[in-house]
Amino acid sequence: MIEGGLEILASRYAYALMFVLMGIGLYMVIANENLVKKLIGVNLFQTAIFLFFIAVAYVEGGSAPIVPAESGEAVASPLPQVIVLTAIVVGIALTAVGLALVVRIYAEYGTLREDTLREVRADE
Repeated sequence: MIEGGLEILASRYAYALMFVLMGIGLYMVIANENLVKKLIGVNLFQTAIFLFFIAVAYVEGGSAPIVPAESGEAVASPLPQVIVLTAIVVGIALTAVGLALVVRIYAEYGTLREDTLREVRADE
């Protein structure tokens, strides 16, 4: 029973890595008080989602969709790859905006800790 589970896990290592990255990213977003660490956690979570899309799109023995397929040959769908490339661009833009906001918050309040920012904002 355990050997079968390990064999499945070994063959599906991308899914295991996805869950690990997703867990670490979610933990960083929830547990950290530092805004930069929260942003890094969001990026890790986003990377796990990218890995999931790519792992789901994998076709055993499939060929590239740009090459004409012979009859009966499996072809991988290009749609998940296009979605991931678009999401990567959007993710980079969101990270840049998030870092710009973090720099502005630090310049205004002198801290990046969420609890300290709440106290300072409550005093205003």
